[in-house]
Amino acid sequence: MNLPALTIGEKTAPIPIIQGGMGIGVSRSGLAAAVAEQGGVGVISAVQIGYLEPDFETDHNTANARALEKEIAKARKACPHGVLGINVLVAMKSYREVVAAAVKEKIDLIIAGAGLPTDLPAMVQGTATRIAPIVSSGKAAMLMAKMWDRKYSYAPDLVVVEGPQAGGHLGFSVEELQASQLPSLSNIVKDVIAAVAPFADKYGKPIPVVVAGGIYTGADIAEYLKIGAAGVQMATRFVATEECDAHLNFKMAYVNCREEDIQLVQSPVGMPGRAIRNELLRRLEDGRIPFKKCYLCLKTCQPKTTPYCISRALINAVEGNVDEGLIFAGSNAWRIDRITTVKELMQELVAEAEAALA
Repeated sequence: MNLPALTIGEKTAPIPIIQGGMGIGVSRSGLAAAVAEQGGVGVISAVQIGYLEPDFETDHNTANARALEKEIAKARKACPHGVLGINVLVAMKSYREVVAAAVKEKIDLIIAGAGLPTDLPAMVQGTATRIAPIVSSGKAAMLMAKMWDRKYSYAPDLVVVEGPQAGGHLGFSVEELQASQLPSLSNIVKDVIAAVAPFADKYGKPIPVVVAGGIYTGADIAEYLKIGAAGVQMATRFVATEECDAHLNFKMAYVNCREEDIQLVQSPVGMPGRAIRNELLRRLEDGRIPFKKCYLCLKTCQPKTTPYCISRALINAVEGNVDEGLIFAGSNAWRIDRITTVKELMQELVAEAEAALA
């Protein structure tokens, strides 16, 4: 059985796999274009993407917007007909600037998380850019859909349901994540599908529900397609690819990590995260790590009390200084044992999924 295509507005990806956005700098134009070229949805992370720009230290908002425009243009040139998106954190202070930059470059899809993107419909009004909130429950999906319906007469074009096994920032409390029985992602997905169905009917359009968090094999993809999901979002699997934009040391941290190396960590974003244990995380156990430069990147960050600078930690990681970096990773990162190519990975996932569906 062939996998169903993923249609988002007027755009269709032949393979229902969205490559998750990974910041800072882990998923830029190189990875996104490679995934889109293979028929998936390639996603550029907008989080502090301007870290290589000359004025990043003095005006990071402007640097981020300019860098994002460049990366979208490069990805579009490399893959002119593929479906491309960005991932943005609502908690970023440059949130509005990078969204405007993405819309200017006619990005196909904006996926927004780490906060409620309450005003996102207004920011894409009159354009072909489609928008998707990230949620972790049916209740959250209902809240976003009702809010957009009431304020903008708009329904989500897609919804990403992120479960508790994801990497990066998580929409669950530490207590939920540490519980012996984590919330069932299948049940959450069914709740979200039910929550958005009335809005799909009202606006006469499909609202694809895409599942993220801990999805590793094609059999996992098939499992969620069978219960009504339109596709999946995967990030961790795409790190250990030649096309991933991160330093080789970052990729090898995934290849070399063990299951017990993956742990929860508190983030200045105000949400727990999941990362690979390293020297930075060991030092954090002894207390706050002082820093000299604050990038003023997060609405929620309190520089005088925050345990560490997340921008600096993520930049260190993507540049290869993995001992001093924050290496976000999903719960299954330990299963990765080699570096492959995006083409080989996509072919493997599709073959496994089609076999499981058959």
